[in-house]
Amino acid sequence: MDKNTLDKINALTRRKFKAEELYTFPVVLCHNDIDRDFERFTDDALDQMAALFVGKTFISDHNPTAENQAARIYDTEVITDPDTETKWGGAYRYLKGYAYMVRTDSNADLITEIDAGIKKEVSISCSAAHRICSVCGKDMRDGVCGHVPGREYDGKFCHAVLDGITDAYELSFVAVPAQVGAGVTAKHYTPEKEEKNMEDFTPITTKEALDAAAAPLIEAAVMAKAAEFEGWVSAEDHQKALDELNAAHKSELLRCYRSKAALLAGLPEELADRLTGDTEEALCKDAQKLAGFTKSAATPHFEAGGGEMDEVEKAFYERNKNLYPRKENA
Repeated sequence: MDKNTLDKINALTRRKFKAEELYTFPVVLCHNDIDRDFERFTDDALDQMAALFVGKTFISDHNPTAENQAARIYDTEVITDPDTETKWGGAYRYLKGYAYMVRTDSNADLITEIDAGIKKEVSISCSAAHRICSVCGKDMRDGVCGHVPGREYDGKFCHAVLDGITDAYELSFVAVPAQVGAGVTAKHYTPEKEEKNMEDFTPITTKEALDAAAAPLIEAAVMAKAAEFEGWVSAEDHQKALDELNAAHKSELLRCYRSKAALLAGLPEELADRLTGDTEEALCKDAQKLAGFTKSAATPHFEAGGGEMDEVEKAFYERNKNLYPRKENA
């Protein structure tokens, strides 16, 4: 660890630490390509976050507790990859951070997991002032855009462009990040390439040998693609959840319509559940019909010369006694 790195870390600490007390590792925080949520950051947003993420905490699963803090970002830089093009056609840029932690007995296993590539994927948490539609250029938060991220409109793939970063909160180790490629990078680079000895080269001459050589590569590709969609909801489960939500909404709406129909017809609230119908109009008709029966001159509920009213009749009488006065004995 050089003196410049140590000075940047000690600028965030309360006392000066020695290099042997610290563990550092680089991490890709985010990039400017379209992610799994159909969102991407602008280049300006990456530059803004480069400054905002210095000094921010490193936790797990976006669980903001003090006990969950593991490391801290001491430096950042925005890097452009000239050999990679984004899905939307621009040059690929990413925000790289450098994190540190103090070596202790309690985090020895975490350090080993980071070195082994077990703890790798990360996700950031920040606040963006603008969420611009890539199709029409309007801010999707205003509710006037109408375009749906993930769909195509006249050949244009709709996604949200995040800009105007106002704050950066934290970054977390996660199992499946929203941005593919965000995570801990290799600690050391070895650009030197070893020359292969052609005497050790065995050519593939049979289909069996080709299948055997290709099998591990195919399996790795399948597992990588499956990991990209891990945790996603299937179309069938999504439709089932939507149907259940619509059914619950309809049931609650009909309950409100029954109460409203009973109130307008002058019926006691206890009779609202007895109304039948699948629409507000049908429930109102049924309520008027039931009210006609209860107001009939042949109905002795409020004109009875003897006997006692039941609880429903009493409630109805108290609410409507100005319309149907009970006859008192002369």
